[in-house]
Amino acid sequence: MTSFVDRVVIHVAGGNGGHGCTSIHREKFKPFGGPDGGNGGRGGDVVLVVDPGITTLLDYHHRPHRRATNGKPGQGSNRYGADGEDVVLPVPNGTVVSTQDGERLADLVGDGTRYVVAQGGRGGLGNAALASPRRRAPGFALLGEPGATADVVLELKTVADVALVGFPNAGKSSLVAALSAARPKIADYPFTTLVPNLGVVDADGFRFTVADVPGLIPGASEGKGLGLEFLRHVERCHALVHVLDCATPEPGRDPVTDLDTIERELAAYRTDGIPLADRPVLVVLNKVDVPESRELADLAAPELRERGYRVIECSAATHEGLRELAFAMAGLVRDARAALPRVEPTRTVLRPHAIGAEPFGVALEDGVYVVRGAQPERWVRQTDFGNDEAVGYLADRLNRLGVEKKLVELGATPGCDVRIGADKDAVEFAWEPTLDAAADVLGPRGGDVRIADQGRRRRTETD
Repeated sequence: MTSFVDRVVIHVAGGNGGHGCTSIHREKFKPFGGPDGGNGGRGGDVVLVVDPGITTLLDYHHRPHRRATNGKPGQGSNRYGADGEDVVLPVPNGTVVSTQDGERLADLVGDGTRYVVAQGGRGGLGNAALASPRRRAPGFALLGEPGATADVVLELKTVADVALVGFPNAGKSSLVAALSAARPKIADYPFTTLVPNLGVVDADGFRFTVADVPGLIPGASEGKGLGLEFLRHVERCHALVHVLDCATPEPGRDPVTDLDTIERELAAYRTDGIPLADRPVLVVLNKVDVPESRELADLAAPELRERGYRVIECSAATHEGLRELAFAMAGLVRDARAALPRVEPTRTVLRPHAIGAEPFGVALEDGVYVVRGAQPERWVRQTDFGNDEAVGYLADRLNRLGVEKKLVELGATPGCDVRIGADKDAVEFAWEPTLDAAADVLGPRGGDVRIADQGRRRRTETD
């Protein structure tokens, strides 16, 4: 049974906004009470939140579909609908959110970091909010907007200072257990470790985290074994520690060739940050408590030091060399943290985007005038096309936005086909211009081209 999952695809949907209410105040001796329909409630959001108590994405592997609740519709007597409840999804520290096409949306690092992955729809306005001096008693209300939907990829990248890498059964888990209070599963067969293990190491008051990355084999960067699945957990580490097995019984293997193989796999793995092969490196010759292993370590150490590596001989069983290893790793982490750019506190200036300034476009496609833009498409979703007054209100809004003026400039005539939107929710209708647009299409009042043509025909027949 799967107990650790570090990459899942989830399907999320924000709640729909509640519809606005159409209501007229009715009370004895007040025959004209006026509109009192309340607004609909906002749909709930789907929010990702970093939780330090979560270490795997297993829950979303079993339940990938998550949806927030809808907002409640408005009611009479100016009663607003209740907002939908947000769905909060706890994720591990170091979770990367991206689209299925690979576009990165968020990098969630730090306890409590939040990201709204699917926003709920806004509630529709009731007829009380739509009342104006020109429209004193609207007989319609706006519909609530549907919530956003998305299919996103959650990918966990372990947040650790040092990564222990090496062949399967090289003793990485044993080193983590000896250096920290972590207790990973340890056995004498390859691929004992199937999940990254984290341990906190204290080197004379300096604390840092160590990750035991599951064993790599030749071809790991191409998907062989478990390497490709867990190389992503090395990306965030400041330093790498190559754990080389000096007691392996496999023929054709020795510490030097193992190191060359692992470095090739690290160099072949592509990452957006610092290449894995360019990280600070320590080399550990492990299992020197075995007599034959110590002899092999003594032969390999001089060659590795000639290559420029710092080599430490140690044994997780006898704790030989562990203190030196802990202080060596602490030095690498301390230098890496000091080299990080200092982030100065900045003042955040909020500049809300004006809704009325959102652009729109009109284009002629296959004989149909297609209107695209966030503003007109949102208005279409809010309109109840079963209510003639609501449709007229939509026409007025489009005219004020300048859509009809743009149609006239492109040569649109009364009765031509106009489509608003480009998705399955698009609305297509035969365009009938409002009074303002009709003046541009048919000419000013008293100067209608059709009347002028009839007058010319009568003069011609008389003559």
